[in-house]
Amino acid sequence: MADTETLTGPAPTAAPDFAGYSCPLPLRDHPRVVMGHGGGGALSAELVAHLFAPAFGNPLLNSLADSTVVELGGARLAFSTDSYVVRPLFFPGGSIGDLAVNGTVNDLAMSGARPAYLSCGFILEEGVETAVVARVADAIGAAARTAGVQIATGDTKVVEAGHGDGIYLNTAGIGLVPAGVDIRPQRAAPGDVVIVSGEIGLHGVAIMSVREGLEFGVEIESDCAALGGLVDTMLAVTPDLHVLRDPTRGGLGAALNEIASAAGVGVEIRERAVPVPAAVANACAVLGLDPMYVANEGKLVAFVPREHADAVLTAMRSHPLGARAAVIGECVPDHPGMVVARTALGGTRVVDLPMGEQLPRIC
Repeated sequence: MADTETLTGPAPTAAPDFAGYSCPLPLRDHPRVVMGHGGGGALSAELVAHLFAPAFGNPLLNSLADSTVVELGGARLAFSTDSYVVRPLFFPGGSIGDLAVNGTVNDLAMSGARPAYLSCGFILEEGVETAVVARVADAIGAAARTAGVQIATGDTKVVEAGHGDGIYLNTAGIGLVPAGVDIRPQRAAPGDVVIVSGEIGLHGVAIMSVREGLEFGVEIESDCAALGGLVDTMLAVTPDLHVLRDPTRGGLGAALNEIASAAGVGVEIRERAVPVPAAVANACAVLGLDPMYVANEGKLVAFVPREHADAVLTAMRSHPLGARAAVIGECVPDHPGMVVARTALGGTRVVDLPMGEQLPRIC
């Protein structure tokens, strides 16, 4: 019990209306897309809220979760799509192919769904070696088999040399949501215990190390993995998990902010409780990065009712992908929409939603 006892759309319009738009790079003043708009932080959120949501104008998008749950023929299905533009294509611990499968499988799992089928779209740049395409395709097939899903449909397009970066991928997926499961950001509630499934920051630092040719004394591998089995283990304890989120772009800091904002609650974490491996901490210190905002591809953060937290934590630690799971904080009624970290010195700091991405093109 020690882990938990110590815790205390608008309607569519003919054209986007940016009159009320406010951020350091508002669209009305900067009419061109910048890299930060794809980084999973505040710029991405502003783009979605002020451009895409009004254009699409449908209530299925309102939750802005990792996947959308829809009802079809009496079944509840989770549906998600994602695109992958990582550079380089291959990195310690994985490849763009592994990311494409695991990223979409994990988005489905964050709704409590059991992933079943994926689509896969290839956008190839003229001149890319067919041997490279074959390596990526093999990685996709192997990752799909490991995750227990099938590639059911796909597409291939080729763009002129100089108009791509070798290979871009898009995957969409569907999965079945079990009866009694309702996992979404809006369900976070005061008293919930916040649990992270393991050490953060590995994927982003692994990408940066090979991209920039940096050495940190030890090879850092991406944590890229499919989380469906871990989620099944958690749901076996209780179907009443309030929120699951895989902290990819924008890292753990962005994920916590998105949940706090969606539910209108505050989140308090203990900075020292957040598991950051020494190699990631050292690399971030050298690069001037904050591990809270570095991407992960095989971790999840869970908001669990307090009465189930100890049992869920124990179950997570029994699974290989949750062996280093840790309680890092709790959900509170104070400072709604804000994430606050208690520092090792006894003070507090606000964990803001990042504007963009510390490390672009990491997924």
